[in-house]
Amino acid sequence: MFQNNLKIAWRNLLKNKSTSIINIIGLSTGLTCVILIFLWVQDEWGMDKFHAKDKQLYQVMEVSKANDKIDVGIHSQGLLAETLANDFPEVEASTAFFSLVNEGYNFNIKTPEQTIIKAGGVFADDKFFDMFSYPLVSGKESEVLKNKESMVISRSLATSVFGKSTDPIGKTINWEIMGITSASTVSGIFEDVPHNSSQKFDFVLTKLKLFEVIPNFKEWYNEGVNTFLQLKAGTNIIAFNTKIKDVLKSYAKDDRFTLFVRPYSDAYLYNAYENGKQAGGRIDYVKLFSIIGLFILLIACINFINLSTATSSTREKEIGIKKSIGSTKGELIYQFLTESVVLVLVSLVISIILVKLFISEFNYITAKSISFHLSPIALFTLFTGALLTGILAGYYPAFYLSGKETISILKGKLKTSVSEVLARKGLVVFQFVISLFLIVSVLVIYRQLQFIQTINLGYDKDNVVYIDRTGPIMEKSSAFINTVRKLPDIVNASSINGSIAQEGDNSTTSGISWPGEKQNQSIVFAVKTVDELLIETLGITMAEGRAYSDQYGTDKDNLIFNETAIKSMGLQDPIGKKVTMWGETKTIIGVTKDFFANSVHEKIPPIVMRYEPDKTTSFVIKIKKGKEQEMLAQLKSLYAEFNPGYPFKYSFLDEKYQILYAAEHRVAALAKYFAGLAILISCLGLFGLAFFNAKIRAKEIGIRKVLGATVSKVAYLLSKDFVKLALIAVCIAFPLSWWAMNKWLENYVYKTEVSTSTFIIAFLGIMTITIITVSFQAIKAAIANPIKSLRTE
Repeated sequence: MFQNNLKIAWRNLLKNKSTSIINIIGLSTGLTCVILIFLWVQDEWGMDKFHAKDKQLYQVMEVSKANDKIDVGIHSQGLLAETLANDFPEVEASTAFFSLVNEGYNFNIKTPEQTIIKAGGVFADDKFFDMFSYPLVSGKESEVLKNKESMVISRSLATSVFGKSTDPIGKTINWEIMGITSASTVSGIFEDVPHNSSQKFDFVLTKLKLFEVIPNFKEWYNEGVNTFLQLKAGTNIIAFNTKIKDVLKSYAKDDRFTLFVRPYSDAYLYNAYENGKQAGGRIDYVKLFSIIGLFILLIACINFINLSTATSSTREKEIGIKKSIGSTKGELIYQFLTESVVLVLVSLVISIILVKLFISEFNYITAKSISFHLSPIALFTLFTGALLTGILAGYYPAFYLSGKETISILKGKLKTSVSEVLARKGLVVFQFVISLFLIVSVLVIYRQLQFIQTINLGYDKDNVVYIDRTGPIMEKSSAFINTVRKLPDIVNASSINGSIAQEGDNSTTSGISWPGEKQNQSIVFAVKTVDELLIETLGITMAEGRAYSDQYGTDKDNLIFNETAIKSMGLQDPIGKKVTMWGETKTIIGVTKDFFANSVHEKIPPIVMRYEPDKTTSFVIKIKKGKEQEMLAQLKSLYAEFNPGYPFKYSFLDEKYQILYAAEHRVAALAKYFAGLAILISCLGLFGLAFFNAKIRAKEIGIRKVLGATVSKVAYLLSKDFVKLALIAVCIAFPLSWWAMNKWLENYVYKTEVSTSTFIIAFLGIMTITIITVSFQAIKAAIANPIKSLRTE
């Protein structure tokens, strides 16, 4: 029976070529989307889950109230890890972890040949390799970070520095970062950090070394490291959080901060907090695209259902004859389900080919390194998924076709019921709703991105290049900047620590006091360390006072705030006022207009600029428009003169700005492709229905033409029902999409609006697509010779 059903399924597939092609294109497209989204979701869910002790690993979070809001941050005190391990029996192990890799800072590693290699380094306690599963190729987990001067390097870095033939163990590596130089001894080698790790690094130095190079991390008042704990299995996390909540009151003597822990591997997906509460994060995109993928597959299944029920008249006699010679309803259901499963399996083969072809492009769009291998488990999963999809798509048509009455079929008196027509139309409306929702979503996302691109940042980001200030050039910065400024196509040159804008603040302080400061008032300032030319170079506008300048002697004891800071402090006539920063008396000499020091997800924070040219990390150079490539070549040559042996590493400020919105750009790209695919699949369904609608009404059309109906009237007759369905979908989709996109825009402090024009464009788009799709078949039927459809009567 099964073999016979397969033959019938295959014959029907070949017999009804038009229907089969439409269904296969729709289903294969839908399955391709689902497979790609499944691979992406699997990769997202698997981030940081590879650690053997995953269930026991937790990150300490710090809650503080500042700037009139409750903040949750990952930074904590350098002594906190060992303190928690000593004071709380629930803690089996702890490590203090400090990294600048994710903020764009790399170490300079000197090879035996005296060449410089850029590498990402972190600092950690000696328990690090015991707690986290970064397998060691050489060395013991509990020993490799015991000695202060130890250094554990990745397999790739070992090859880059020493080559493949040299054993690095015991060798000394000279390194430098942000003006700090030192040397460490290789004590171990670990396998390269896997792609599904949120922490990226090429080597690990010891926490003791960190305390040596940055002594402030030994003080309870200073924050900056991450604290990770390995808790005993079965620990009551709620009770543990209660116990550690006020630890800092005892040690840091500060009641502004409280602590709690969250699972380490949750940090990647659940990274957003709002007013002290967990508020989603990347998990929102995982949910969103999972739903979109299922909807796209559902649209493809709807096409199959609609076409199967719409074309059932071509199989009525087959069903009637089979029933009259003894076929049961169950046998017919089995046959039709077999046909749908065969169709899905054919589509699956095509979709696997498509995934193989487009996986590289998909990785480029999503910034992933996803691989697609047809392992036994993968094949079983795909086959099971295809089987379920086949049953889902074929369930209703199978029961619908097998339920037809034998006598009515053979007498030719079978009529389409009202419920059948309504069900079919309802499914078409559902397709339209999904397509409209995606169109509106794409338009709103792109408008928000456009808004981000055109918003007044308070500084000029165009044609501004960042160059690493590291190595011997640090001692000759002024000479380098002065030489650069003399180049013909250079507008200005300066330096800064970090970047003018970035996600979050890598340097903040609450250690500023001022006249009239209210008791218990807590303001956290973003700290920008600059030279005397930074404000001029970036075109930041002064609201009051002056910028830093070498015309006034040293500005080391002076500060510049932004308008938000002065407003938060409650200062009137701030110029000339004395404030205290980190125990030192400073004078306010200027107030800048507000500018964005972070992304538009957050409000502009209070900002303080301090004059410390020696502590800047990047040269900031403004180039004349159109002269970028020419000037980069000259800058590279000049950099080599001042900094021999050091690689010329540069980036443009507008590129740094774009990185802040990398997630939005990826979402926009994915949404665009998914919306296009959903519309394509919906159009295929409309095309198929229009085709069969014209076919079954061929005689009616012939009679109308004989009686004088014009081509336009016939086309209108065949198209109006589909246009009505599109209008119904508009009434459903627009309120839903308006609500959903307003919720999405709540993630931004500075945002565009879901405007009326968005819905007008979506409406015109879906109506145009509908009319073009349906009219093709309608006009084709209208211009056909009526004699061909009437001569059989």
